[in-house]
Formats: sequence, structure tokens, C-alpha cells
Amino acid sequence: MVTLNQIRASNSIVGTSLGPGLVAVFAGATSGIGEATLKQFVKHAVKPRIYFLGRSKGSGDRVRAELQKINPEGEYNFISVDVSLLRSVDDVCREIGAKESAINLLFLSTGTIVRGNETAEGLHYFAAVAYYARMRFVVNLLPLLQRATGLRRVVTVAAGTKEGLVDAGDMQGRRASVRALRGHVASLATLALEAVAARRAPGVAFVHDYPGYVQTPLGQRDATGLTAVVLAAANAVLGLLAPLIAVPLDESGERHLFLATSARFPPRDINGDGGGSESGGGDGSGVPLPAGVAVARGTDGETGSGVYSVDQDAESAPAKVERLLDGLRKDGTAEKVWTDLETEFVRITGATSI
Repeated sequence: MVTLNQIRASNSIVGTSLGPGLVAVFAGATSGIGEATLKQFVKHAVKPRIYFLGRSKGSGDRVRAELQKINPEGEYNFISVDVSLLRSVDDVCREIGAKESAINLLFLSTGTIVRGNETAEGLHYFAAVAYYARMRFVVNLLPLLQRATGLRRVVTVAAGTKEGLVDAGDMQGRRASVRALRGHVASLATLALEAVAARRAPGVAFVHDYPGYVQTPLGQRDATGLTAVVLAAANAVLGLLAPLIAVPLDESGERHLFLATSARFPPRDINGDGGGSESGGGDGSGVPLPAGVAVARGTDGETGSGVYSVDQDAESAPAKVERLLDGLRKDGTAEKVWTDLETEFVRITGATSI
């Protein structure tokens, strides 16, 4: 377990270790964990340049004003977008690509708990927001991540370490039970990140994490009818229990800044020279490790292998999850996951990436 004190020690030297001018993209950053992490990033970075995405212009204006107070030397660009539509994701990525030659961090926390709806592009709304749109951001922005001279990282906040069986006949999870859906989508995300790393970007680090229980407005704006009533009741009950069971939102932001910047999660060492594990800095590995913290084990069971499934304490997935993922690779499921992703991308946008 990485302690909160170790996390804070690492975060405190983000600016001096990674230098000025970090460029970051935060999708889902006008509330919840995304907003909390964005504020921690801005607090510790030197002259950062930020693109943060959300649906509400009012929320975007509020967050921008708060970021300006936290760090007046930063540049903060809000883009209003409905991330359930892949074509809209493409438009945003083109806009960012027209302004930036490289980015250091892609942080993804878009999501919903609403199920049963379809997007205009023919995707299950839940899967579109929580999985397909996130992966579209990843493949579209990979060239910019690969061009970064320092930190090169993707963090997706979902259900890392909770991977489960995949129903290859229902990739979008339309028929899955609530219990099965979490494991199904968690495995989709991890396997897709592995495929991206292996095929396109071994020099980029990918972290899929489970944040624990954090009180956020996830799904509240999307819910209607009976779902909205049930959700409101559940949130009221959880609100009473939150002081006992929840990770405070500010603390979650601190923990996610660590995931986004620490050398505990380096890219795969593609040169075979040991770089990327301890030093931090220009090799893309991140902030040097604090005392008592080691490089994490990747999803393939190897230390520092570039793709990480981690829990709320920044610990790697247990052996049983590694065995499950290995089985999904060996039985062909991993390849089916990637084929499905690219098939949907082509069906909707005409290409595997912009």
C-alpha cells in the first residue's frame, strides 16, 4: 500500500521534477474525481496548459475561474462536448491537435450509471460514455502523447483490479447484470489499453484504476423517471454513510495526481537499458519514487511493463486478476475486444482514428 504521506511527498515535487509547461487533457473534468484531480494537477504543476472537457458551459466557466485562482500562470481551455458521440470526440481531438504538437497527460473520467439508452450513433449509452469514447480519445491523441519529451501517460478512472469475465456476444453490455457489467467493462478497458500499448505506443504508460467509493454526481444528470428516483434515494443513504466509507474527494484528487505523475507507473522499457523505472524526467517515467515505494507490477505480471490495473491504494491487481486476464488473452477474447472496438470506430466515423 502506498501511504497518503508518500503520495503527498511525490505530488509536492511534480513541478520541480517534470518542469514547466506540461500539457494535459482532462475528459470529464467539471465535477467529481476529474475536477478534483485537475485542481491538484494545476496546484502542483508549473505553467501548465490544460484542455478540460465537459457538457455544461456554466460548469466549465466556474472551473476555469477556480483554476485561475489556484495557479494564475496556467492556461485553461474549456471545450463543451457530448462525449457519448464519437464524432464529437473526433472534433475535440482535431481541435486540440491543431493547437498542440505534444501532450503529456490524458486523464479520462467520463461515465454514467444510466443503462438502456442508445446514442444517435447506435451505441449503448453506458458503454459509449464509459468505454468507447474513452478509447477513442486514447487512439486519437496517441500521436501527441508519443511526441512528448517528458511525461507520457494515460489514466482512465473506472474499475481497475475488478476485471471479470467478458461476454464476447454482448460487448456493449446491454444484457449484463449489474454485477457482471463492472467486471465485463473493466476487462474491456484493460485489454484495450494493452492492445494500444503493444500495437501503437510502448513508450506511453497506461493506468486503469479503481478509485474506491467517492461521492460524485455520476449519472445524476442523465437519469430520468424511476431511475432518477431510485438514484436520488440511493445517494441520500450513501450520503449518510459517506463519512464512514467514502474516500474524500480532495484526497481522491491527490491519489489520482500520483497515478498520473509518479514513476511507480513507467512506460515499458522498450530500449532494454533499465530506463523509465527510477529516474523520472525525460524518459517518460514520471516523478522520482519516494522512499519505500517501488515500481508497480503491470497487468502481465511483470514489473514496469507499461499497462497497470491498480486499486485505490495504488496497488497492482492481485494474482487472480492477472490469471483471468492471461486466460482472456490465450482464449482469443482479447483479440475480439480489439476487433470490436475498431469495427465500431470504423462503422461510426469511417476510420480507426482521426
